[in-house]
Amino acid sequence: MVLMAQQKKKIPRQQLGDTALVTLVQQRTFDYFWKFAHPVSGLAPERTITPDTVTIGGSGFGVMAILVGIERKFITREEGLDRLLKIVNFLLTADHYHGIWPHWMHGATGKTVPFGRRDDGGDLVESAFMWQGLLCVRQYFDRDVPKERQLRDKIGWMWNETEWSWYTQGGQDVLYWHWSPNQGWAMNHPVRGYNECLIAYVLAASSPTYPITPKVYHQGWAVNNHFLNGREYYGITLPLGFPYGGPLFFAHYSFLGLDPRGLKDRYADYWEQNRNHTLINRQYCIDNPKKFKGYGPECWGLTASDNHEFYNAHSPTNDLGVITPTAALSSFPYTPEYSMQAMRHFYDKLGDRLWGPYGFYDAFNETENWFDYQYLAIDQGPIVVMIENYRSGLLWRLFMSCPEVKTGLKRLGFSSPVL
Repeated sequence: MVLMAQQKKKIPRQQLGDTALVTLVQQRTFDYFWKFAHPVSGLAPERTITPDTVTIGGSGFGVMAILVGIERKFITREEGLDRLLKIVNFLLTADHYHGIWPHWMHGATGKTVPFGRRDDGGDLVESAFMWQGLLCVRQYFDRDVPKERQLRDKIGWMWNETEWSWYTQGGQDVLYWHWSPNQGWAMNHPVRGYNECLIAYVLAASSPTYPITPKVYHQGWAVNNHFLNGREYYGITLPLGFPYGGPLFFAHYSFLGLDPRGLKDRYADYWEQNRNHTLINRQYCIDNPKKFKGYGPECWGLTASDNHEFYNAHSPTNDLGVITPTAALSSFPYTPEYSMQAMRHFYDKLGDRLWGPYGFYDAFNETENWFDYQYLAIDQGPIVVMIENYRSGLLWRLFMSCPEVKTGLKRLGFSSPVL
């Protein structure tokens, strides 16, 4: 209860214009990865009540947030460089499994913290989120000076040693999420679409040393009951995915670096996919068929987050009355006007209960009169990064500048203006 009180102390709020508010939200949210980072590893704790357990996926979003911090002058380039060298040096010696890190690790030792009873090895998807970030870092620090060369070289060594093809479980035409030296392939979880995992296939096809074949993408990822959609919801066509699109993080996690603008393959136009998914999610909240308190044009966004019971992947087909700020705020590139309305509502109308030291708390449910007191790394990161992609395109530009990524996208049959 003491921790809850500390986390939930009221933070004074200023009267701000839209641009100043956007910058403040970015800065406060960035502070989770800067001020709350683990002191030894520099990685991001899973959530505010688990300071010693760091998360690989959320930390991948965090290294991208550090680049935003440099560009927005929240920190200096040198400060960001030093922190990223600390992170990369830690990752070089941390537990990994054929080059793939675990979902969680101890922030001081780099030893695996099991995510579940059989999930005590490599987590391909969480590691893909980290690699999306590290490749952006490599592209950003491009100066011919010793420390920046050192950072690029170390990222390159790890990138070349990451065995993406190992995770086809002996050459099958699909990637598998988990492998452990203790459990082997016991989790047996094939990564099939459509969801947040597209980036894993893009990176696996982009590997210069252990790439997958296009067949793995087309016969593994793109073959599933929930891959092709093509139906209309509220008059809006959804090319891929679950009915109503599923939780909104599907439109965020893979697209922190992967630029959806003009990105197409034989299955979808990914800008259309992500924008329409966002519009459907918002329209569902306006329609509000379950009559939850607070839902409306300015208060929308269903995605995976904490809730009044524990944690869940909220969506129009799994609606518990929980609004999660990261859903609308990380959708800024797709729906800037509507995302700004949501930001203003969260700050101006709900701020006394929702605004804290690292920006907006994770989630709330007005029907249950419940407001979270925690932050989660994997929800914080996309806010910083996707707002920056809306403002400047920074992370999209960096990721898409990687020669290997261009090769991987072409290998899988994608087209994009940058190709």
